[in-house]
Amino acid sequence: MCNRYRIEVEFDELWHAARPHSDMTNRANPTTEVFPDKPGLVVRNSADGERELVNLTWGMPSPPTVTNGKPDYGVTNIRNLDSPHWRGWTGVENRCIVPWTAFCEYEDTKPKKTARWFAIDDNQPLAFFAGIWRPWRGARGSMKNPRVGEHELFAFLTCDANSVVKPIHPKAMPVILTKPEEVELWLTADWKDAKALQRPYPADKMTLLPAEQLPAEQPTLF
Repeated sequence: MCNRYRIEVEFDELWHAARPHSDMTNRANPTTEVFPDKPGLVVRNSADGERELVNLTWGMPSPPTVTNGKPDYGVTNIRNLDSPHWRGWTGVENRCIVPWTAFCEYEDTKPKKTARWFAIDDNQPLAFFAGIWRPWRGARGSMKNPRVGEHELFAFLTCDANSVVKPIHPKAMPVILTKPEEVELWLTADWKDAKALQRPYPADKMTLLPAEQLPAEQPTLF
């Protein structure tokens, strides 16, 4: 499950690639690393049908049977869109694209897991995840620090892992969009056509980046 990704681009590059009509971020620097229940940039279809760039919270509402009245941490990755819990959010008005340049899965190494990063290629160009979003009222976060109120939430779709991702994370990978026509299809087409995009990205068109070496432990000075 992808629970960490990053985007490292200039605002103008993102604006040109995503082609929104309005910016709700005040040209905020898009370079960041995104974690569950934290803000992430998306481009969505607004209520008037115009595309807007906006920050939403990563993690769609969990089923009530999961939270049992406790604050919700959210569902970051969605696979089964035939589930009654997700079926109502597949329309054009609830679809979005999520910009990224690398996403993380954790390799099962010892004594602790290793963060491994995937990208389109070594240059880590901009791409998008196919996402969905919705407004929601309730308590987010933890029992210790709940955030009660109105929230706008997003998650992205997953599919079978390709041969690049599978050795690190066998179960799934994010649904990746790289072509303008794929973005258009996801944001505008009927669900019967758009759902064809929920497929593994070609393995020969993406890469596993070299493992990041952690710095050596520094001695305590006092």
